[in-house]
Parts: sequence; structure tokens; C-alpha cells
Amino acid sequence: MNRAVRPQTITEKIIARHAGERCVEPGQFVMAKVDLALSNDVTSPLAIKQLENICAPGAPRVWNRSRIAVVLDHFTPNKDIASAEQNRYTRRFAREQKIRHFFDGCRVGIEHALLPEQGLVGTGDVVIGADSHTCTYGALGAFSTGVGSTDLAAVWATGTVWLKVPAAIKFVYHGKRRPHVYGKDLILETIRRIGVDGANYRTIELTGDAIKDLSMAGRFTMANMAIECGAKNGIIEPDAVTLDYVRARTTLPFEPVLGDSTARVEAEWRYDVGRLEPCVAEPHVPSRYALARERRDVRVDQVYIGSCTGGKLGDFLAAARILKGRQVRVRTCLVPATSTVAEGLLREKWDGVSLVEIFAAAGCEPIAPPSCAACLGGPEDTYGRTRGREVVVSTTNRNFPGRMGSKEARIYLASPLTAAATAVAGHIEDPREYL
Repeated sequence: MNRAVRPQTITEKIIARHAGERCVEPGQFVMAKVDLALSNDVTSPLAIKQLENICAPGAPRVWNRSRIAVVLDHFTPNKDIASAEQNRYTRRFAREQKIRHFFDGCRVGIEHALLPEQGLVGTGDVVIGADSHTCTYGALGAFSTGVGSTDLAAVWATGTVWLKVPAAIKFVYHGKRRPHVYGKDLILETIRRIGVDGANYRTIELTGDAIKDLSMAGRFTMANMAIECGAKNGIIEPDAVTLDYVRARTTLPFEPVLGDSTARVEAEWRYDVGRLEPCVAEPHVPSRYALARERRDVRVDQVYIGSCTGGKLGDFLAAARILKGRQVRVRTCLVPATSTVAEGLLREKWDGVSLVEIFAAAGCEPIAPPSCAACLGGPEDTYGRTRGREVVVSTTNRNFPGRMGSKEARIYLASPLTAAATAVAGHIEDPREYL
């Protein structure tokens, strides 16, 4: 049904275009065309089984093998026999279906860093993934959201998704961000104020001068963690930074979408980023905000710099600012998000020294293979299984009990700057001490 056109948010405009509507309303149910459907080694097997149930016996077929991405990123290398079997099952499916964008072996990387890097997400796209952090791609001005594996199977079969249009909450970040404040600090402050369920099934629009000042690495981190306050999606309107990023990675056509300035939003929150400081999220939820300088009494056992919110090249460049010429006091693990990032650690230099050399000289662990690794309790970097209540400062996006290994481990979330400062100090530290 076509509705009278009224001012629309960016999310509403994208959904309307993909649903064949002139205008949509919050709460309206639509069937929208999907530009990209993604899954990983954890969520693919169930989706494959459901696709077999949907399709004719013995003949499951995906709607478009070029618009599906399957990434074996969570357990690389396999952590046990069960995960190896899951990967074997998914690998066979990808071969049989001739999935064009299948990432395995040396091509693997964390899906939420890898797919934008490969130019598979365009501004204005609808992206559906069987992973809660699919909202990452909102940093490119796409509508992207996570679904269950059963829902993904329906997308695989039809190329469409059933959606309820979310209402919008606007977050305006104004003022001048100080150099020791990172995108991670901005989103943790946001989650602190709104809570882990404060944006349930809402769009959160991240806007303001301070967002325009952020690199794509910071924008990806903020959009990624929209789910941590319950949001259906997080989104940033595309600007010159966005378009330069996308154009450098794809020749496919795309159409930027901008929201109307007078579009109706449910609420508006404003932040003066010039007043923000480096922070951490204390165990065991991302909303347990604390200033880093007020937690110097917390001694740590390990530091982890990696994941889709801490394993991008910009994240490692930030960490190198602190680690160059200094020694870490605790085990410090570094896991690049993609093989391109891993190559960048060799190529990129800080004061004439490569990042790999900086990290090695600081006493960090050797660079690990690109993967989700410890973020979901991967094999070699899992914390606390044998040592009990380990304290870890991590650049990951969640600190739930058992998320990174033992349920007894205590995980503090932080920016790469704060994590690096903590590694040098041996306790939670404000990175301003080293900048």
C-alpha cells in the first residue's frame, strides 16, 4: 500500500525503497528485497538445514549465489571436533551452491570487517545477517540487522526479508573530540546513558559534527555496538568519508540515501564529546561504565586487542602510539580482523617503524591469524579456563560471563588506546598518561 509521503528517516527511506513503497511508518510490516545476506561458521549449519526444509527434497537452491556471503571466522582454527564438523558441513554447502563470496583459509577474516573491506556492502543497501553485530554496516549508510538462522534460510530462499519498520532515536555528538577519546568511548557512554535495553527494536541514528570527525574505523565500532543497547540497527548518514571508502572498494553502482531533517524521531540525545574521557565497561555488561582513571586499582592479567571493534588497522595504529618504545607488563594478544589488516601491520609505520616491529619490541604475543578468536571463546586466546578469575581488558564488543572463555573471567571493555595503556601499566590506565 502506498502512503502519503512525509519526512522520512534514513532507515525508513532505505526500507521503503526496498519494499516498493513511497513511504513507511514505524510499526508497519513490509517485505523488503535484500542486497546481501551473510552468515558464519556458527550460524550457517542451522540455516542450511532450514533451507533444506523450505526447498524441494534434495534440491535446496539459494536465490542468488552472488548476494550471499559465508565467512568461516568464529573458530579459525577450529577449537574442537564439533567446530571442525560445522565448518566441513558449511564448506560443502558453499561448494554445492557455488556461493561466490565464500571466505575460508587464507581469505578469512572477521565478517564485519571483511565484507566492507571487500566492497560487498554499498551505501543504501539492505543487509541481513545471522549474527547480531550485522548492524556494523550501518556505518556505511546501509540498513543492516541481525536475524536468527531460520530467518536467514528464508532470505536465502527468497531474497526478501519480513521487517517491522523501527522507530528512530537520534544521538547527536557535538563538540571537538580530544585525541585520547576513541569511537569506543563514545558508544560506551551512549550505552551507559540509555542502558542495554534502552533502544529495543529502534533505529539509533548517530550524527553530529563529532561523528563526521571520526574515521571509518571509529564509525564501524559505534554502529557495531548499536545492538548492545537493544537497537534493531545503528546508522550513520553517508558523507564524503563514507563515499570515499566505498568507491575505493567497489565498482558496483550504489545510491546514497539521506534522511529528512524534519523526520519524526522518538527521542533525541545530545552529547558534548569535548567533555568525554577514556572509559571502560566493567563486568559483565557493556552498560557498566567507569572512567579509566578511576579504575587504576584494577590489576589485569591479560590484554586483548582485536575483534570487529578493535582489530582494524586504525585500531592497531592507535595502540602503536602508546606501545612504541615501551614494554608491556602483562600478556598482550593482537588479532587482526582480516588478512589485509595483517598485511598492513607489516606495511604501516609509526615514526618509521612498522607496527609489527613496534608490537614485538614491546613484548606483545606474536600476531595471531585473522579471526574472531577470543571474542567468542576461540581456541588459543580463550581466557580464564585454567587460571580462574582472570581479569582481562579487551577491545571486543561484549563482556558477558563466559563470552571469552571461563564464566569466572572478568572482562573490561575498552578502546585500543586504553587497552594499550593498560598493557604497559599492568592495571587499568588512562591513555593520557602515555600520550
